[in-house]
Amino acid sequence: MIKNVLAAILLFCALSGLLLAQEPKPNPPATPPVPQTPTNPEIIKSRVELVNVLMTVTDKRNHLVINMTRDDFHVFEDGKLQTVNYFSRETDLPLRIAILIDTSNSVRERLRFEQEAATDFLNTTIRRGKDQAFVVGFDIEPQLVQDYTDNTEALANAIHGLKAGGVTSLYDAIFFSCKEKLYYFPPPEPYLRRVMIVISDGQDNQSEHTREDALAMAQRSEVTIFAISTNRSGTEMRGDKVLRYLAEKTGGRAFFPFEASDLAENFQEIVHELRSQYSLAYVSTNNSHDGTFRNILVQPLDKSLHIRAKTGYFAPSQ
Repeated sequence: MIKNVLAAILLFCALSGLLLAQEPKPNPPATPPVPQTPTNPEIIKSRVELVNVLMTVTDKRNHLVINMTRDDFHVFEDGKLQTVNYFSRETDLPLRIAILIDTSNSVRERLRFEQEAATDFLNTTIRRGKDQAFVVGFDIEPQLVQDYTDNTEALANAIHGLKAGGVTSLYDAIFFSCKEKLYYFPPPEPYLRRVMIVISDGQDNQSEHTREDALAMAQRSEVTIFAISTNRSGTEMRGDKVLRYLAEKTGGRAFFPFEASDLAENFQEIVHELRSQYSLAYVSTNNSHDGTFRNILVQPLDKSLHIRAKTGYFAPSQ
């Protein structure tokens, strides 16, 4: 009996194995084709640079005009009309301010007034957490006496610590400040208003760099120069012409106070102007990356108005 049961079990197992062996086996999943990398892939790159221009608009009485629109002026680059892509009134841009104070023997008698006026300007202008300034004194060579900070007390201490003596290196001071502290300001940063306040008689008898070297570095750094002359002769001196030239080429303004006490009023005009400007941007029709200087002209349609803006910029290079 037991032998019959074992035989039946063995027969069942044999038949099951035979049936399983006859079932078709599933095909393995197909291997997806490997994409072929082209031997000479063509990569298309495009780079677009906006040309940014900050400008001040005044009327015949030199009063600021604050109701302009993008349709109220034309922008030319090297004589060719450009299309303005962006336009706005700028009243709140973060400021990066360089204070350059001439400490040569020629300004010794007026240094105290300059220090007081510059300190008042910074106290009025600097907003904690938003604006920053640094201080450079210059006679035989430029000297950074206070690095970037929004601490007006530290800035004031640096300004009042300056002592007069020596010759004048104005161009070196501008070149140094732009190259070392304004052109290479650490990223990331929003669009900034880079401003340089130069207090000097404009005479230079020591610099290794020329006037044009200083101007070119200011233009590359997108810096606007406001110059305050310390001359008190009542007539425009050679140094005054230098200060006016540097200011006008960078879209700034030169001031010629008759009395040292007038410095405070000049500084307040600068503050007011910084908060009442326009910003425009365009993509140049000249897309060459050749590093050349491009001339900019902003013309108001209303010929009674006057526009102060930078006169050009250096194109990007390859």
